[in-house]
Amino acid sequence: MSAVSSRLPVFPWDKLEPYKATAAAHPDGIVDLSVGTPVDPVPELIRKALVEAADSPGYPTVWGTAELRNALTGWVERRLGAVDVAHTNVLPVVGSKELVAWLPTQLGLGPGDKVAYPRLAYPTYEVGARLARAEAVVYDDPTELDPSGLKLLWLNSPSNPTGRVLPKDELIRIVAWAREHGVLVFSDECYLELGWEAEPVSVLHPDVCGGTYEGVVAVHSLSKRSNLAGYRAAFVAGDESVLGELLQIRKHGGMMTPAPVQAATVAALGDDVHVTEQRARYAARRTALRTALEGHGFRIEHSEASLYLWATRDEPCWDTVAHLAGLGILVAPGDFYGTAGEQFVRVAFTATDERVDAAVKRLG
Repeated sequence: MSAVSSRLPVFPWDKLEPYKATAAAHPDGIVDLSVGTPVDPVPELIRKALVEAADSPGYPTVWGTAELRNALTGWVERRLGAVDVAHTNVLPVVGSKELVAWLPTQLGLGPGDKVAYPRLAYPTYEVGARLARAEAVVYDDPTELDPSGLKLLWLNSPSNPTGRVLPKDELIRIVAWAREHGVLVFSDECYLELGWEAEPVSVLHPDVCGGTYEGVVAVHSLSKRSNLAGYRAAFVAGDESVLGELLQIRKHGGMMTPAPVQAATVAALGDDVHVTEQRARYAARRTALRTALEGHGFRIEHSEASLYLWATRDEPCWDTVAHLAGLGILVAPGDFYGTAGEQFVRVAFTATDERVDAAVKRLG
């Protein structure tokens, strides 16, 4: 019996361990800007909602409570500009990475089917295709793909790792092309609330989807906006026929968001104050790190949104990783996200203010 893991690439983060050891040996300790995990406290109103729902002895439902679905539909309309969003247009998931990794399998894709994603991309899009034994295809412009056999098209705006934002006109063109060829579009929009030099637009905006969600689904997460990576709180919104099918499959698979996390999600989506406060923290860290990196000889490309700076010194990315590790700073090599990133590094600005200040001093 062949191991399923044999279908998968080497887990990339394991390759960073020697550089992490070098950075950790710095007299003032490591500044870890590699993974991009939130470090700031979970807002009090969210923790309070979680605690108040802690006495939850019964099984939660896969579709979530009516209160959760109300919160999801309300946020999608209020924040994304979507219209006429019903409960059938939303579905909570157990963190967005789980959804990305298992979506092709849950859609019934397999050998002979194609899953497409950007040339520079979050590695889990490829992992999902491989788990389903589908063919993984990369693109620069998805409308230049051969649509035969293409069943799932991933968009990612703002991009991880580059921070690039797809303009509205480009989204309109891509969605129209996908519908013309019967290709399902899933748009990973987990960084949508973190636009700095551009205002990200959702595929669910009526200007993009024409007021109908046929063939389009957006993926959203509370990990970054609300510091809830540890809660595994995320959801999808869009085509009710697709979400209805996923709901039935996920019921059989027991893929349930825990009841206290559902309550915490309701609280998080109902409050904008903590999002604004967190944005301000990230904006200050972004400005400090960008200035320091540019002063150190780096060039920053894209990075108009998300939690990362896409930086290069026009040298092999592992040389850059080694150089920064010598300063006690750990970053992610660009080739983790595709061969097109071989001369870039991804620098997260999710460290504490104290650690960011340390990095700035070392770069100076």
